[in-house]
Amino acid sequence: MTIRIPTNFERQKSFQCPHCKIAAKYEFNGICTNSYSKLEIPDFFVKRCNHCEQYSIWHTTDLIFPISHGVQAPNTDLSPEIQALYNEAASIIQYSPRGASALMRLSLQLLCKDLGEKGENINEDIKSLVSKGLNPTIQKSLDLIRVVGNNAVHPGEINLDDNKEIAMQMFSLINLIAETMITIPRKIESTYETLIPDTIKEAINKRDNK
Repeated sequence: MTIRIPTNFERQKSFQCPHCKIAAKYEFNGICTNSYSKLEIPDFFVKRCNHCEQYSIWHTTDLIFPISHGVQAPNTDLSPEIQALYNEAASIIQYSPRGASALMRLSLQLLCKDLGEKGENINEDIKSLVSKGLNPTIQKSLDLIRVVGNNAVHPGEINLDDNKEIAMQMFSLINLIAETMITIPRKIESTYETLIPDTIKEAINKRDNK
């Protein structure tokens, strides 16, 4: 009988669950080929998180399931529809950078609408935002997503099939735009309304309206 020595990976008392992101204790099992033979596949393991009770599958120390796409979570100030598109794009980035980029372009189109534009033509929406004093850095971020997204939908000079990193940048840019255009103004407005007395607000309004 061969005695199998547990690996350091198996000896861990806790791990960060890929589902709930909590450092939790877990149940550990080998993977069987079928329910009859009970033959274990070497170096493949199942972990069941004791916090969320979800399963994950590992090959040695590499996560097999759920798929780890390495994309940051969407900004929570984005609309639910945009967040859904964002997460859908993240779920396919490993298999289709082109498809993910096309979805991020659609996300940008919806975001422009949330920013007060028509949401019908991204190029015209960006032009309108620029005329309203849009930060040049944010303008470049918008155009980056627009151009890369257009190349995903129509043949262009950017080959997304050979460069997943280009598509990966789209997620960070959407979050950057949301942070700058939605999150920061919301936080400032909330703090202003909470801390500044009404009498002082009136004085500020009079000053600015002169």
